[in-house]
Order: sequence, then C-alpha cells, then structure tokens
Amino acid sequence: MSENAPQRRSLGAWLVVVIPALWLVALFLVPFLIVLKLSLSETVIAQPPYVPVFDFSAGWQGMKDFFATLSFANYATLFSDTLYLATYLRSLQIATVSTLLLLLIGYPIAYGIARAPHRAQSILAMMVVLPFLTAFLIRIYAWINLLQPEGLVNNVLIALGIVRAPVEWLASDTAIYIGIVYSYLPFMVLPLYAVIEKMDETLLEAAADLGCPWWKAFWLVTLPLSLRGVVAGAVLCFIPIAGEFVIPDLLGGSESMMIGQTLWNEFFVNRDWPVASAVAVVLLCPLLAPILYHQHVQMRELEKRR
Repeated sequence: MSENAPQRRSLGAWLVVVIPALWLVALFLVPFLIVLKLSLSETVIAQPPYVPVFDFSAGWQGMKDFFATLSFANYATLFSDTLYLATYLRSLQIATVSTLLLLLIGYPIAYGIARAPHRAQSILAMMVVLPFLTAFLIRIYAWINLLQPEGLVNNVLIALGIVRAPVEWLASDTAIYIGIVYSYLPFMVLPLYAVIEKMDETLLEAAADLGCPWWKAFWLVTLPLSLRGVVAGAVLCFIPIAGEFVIPDLLGGSESMMIGQTLWNEFFVNRDWPVASAVAVVLLCPLLAPILYHQHVQMRELEKRR
C-alpha cells in the first residue's frame, strides 16, 4: 500500500493538470483556430460563404495550397472602416464603466454579507444568486417593461415628484448600464465576498487600537487584502460585457451599437463570415490584458505565500 501511494499521488497530480488542459484545448484552442482560419479566408457567395476550405484529405499539397491562399484583407478592412473601430471603442468604454459601477455597488454588498452573522451569510448570498433562477431573456424583457414611459420606474419617479413627465429610458446608454449592472452583479459580489469573508478581523481591531480611523483602515488594510477579489470580479465582468449582445440589442438604440451586435450582423445579416471571424479575433486581443493581469496577481500572491 505504501509503495503504491506515491504512484497514486503522481497520477492524481497528472490528471489534475491534463484534464483542464484538454478541456481548454477542446473548447478554446480548437474553436479559436477555426475562427482564425475563417478570418484569413475570402468571402464568396456560396455555401459555406468563404474560401479556402481546408481539406484534410488533400494532404501536404492541400496544406500548402491553404497557406498560399491566406489573405489578411479582412483585418485591413477592420482598421480602414471607422464603423468597426467605433464599435470596438464603444464596447470597451461600456465594459469599463459598467465594471466600475459593478465594483462600486458590489463591494459594499459583499462587505455587508461577509460581516453579517454566519447564519445570515448563506441566506444573503443566496439572495444575490436568486435572479439566476430566472431565464436571462425573461429578466431583460422585464426591464423593458419597467423602463417604458408608462412603466413602474417612471410611475414611481412621478409619484415621488422627482420628474414631471416620463423619462425615455429605453434605447439609451442608461438602459444598457442598468441591464448590465443588474445582470452581472453576482459575478462581482461573489468573488469579493469569498475573499472578504476569509479576512482576519483582528487586523482591523489592531488598526483601531493604534488610532487608525475606519476609512484609513479600510484603505490600508481591507482594500489591499481584498484585491484578489476585486481583480477576479473585474475580469469576470469586463470580458463578457465587452462582447455583450443581448442587453444592448434589447435595451439600447441604433446608436448604441456594440461589437457583439456588429459581429452578429456580419455573420447572419451580411453573411460575411471571414470579416466576422476577424472581428472576433481582434476582440480577443484587448480581452487578454485583464486575464494576464489577473494571472500576474495570482502568481504574486503565490510567491508571497511561499
């Protein structure tokens, strides 16, 4: 038994590394390579609407022909047309502002849950996750009804005397931010709660004993110790928001075009798969920055623990 124990441990460690790697290869690397190949193809009126189609049965000659016909014209189109650049910048702007709003709203919620009695923490955390029990589209359509001129939001504002006439919430950036913050709030709260809940409260007590005011203790003790949760929540929110399609399409107007909508139009309206694939590949580049930063923070934390 003792001789087989090291072998079992090594096998378990090997499986822990290999299985996630195979998962990433199958669900990330392979689809990305397919999209990359499409982005380097040419658009044609056919089925499928692009050339060349890589033929595995053609062997080495087919591979040479494939690379010989690669074209970067689709990427040149993206950088020469202001439409794509504008939608990229707009998507990054909305993702950045939404992530900051989520952090400002989610941090106090996560802090309150983490400092609540232990019996109440699970209930409060469940209340944060509770909206996920309803379908995503139903929740967005509910906001359409709430934000209509005769909807509940305008009725409450008029009843309170805040506004005299109904406000046009729909087809605006405000509606997009409302829908995004509502939909992605759990992705910000839960990582923050997981980190803050594990913090040692005696550190705050020691700071108070040394005469440190609460706001300074938060800035010097709580916030640095919760940085891992801040980065994790920001990454979980920023990346999907940048490619969001449903919320801006339903709550935004024609002037609120984001890159996800542009990508959908190129695929299904214009039937220009190579350009749409190029849009997806270029979108991946700025989204790698927060992932790499999160990885940097994780590695730094591991070095500190060692």
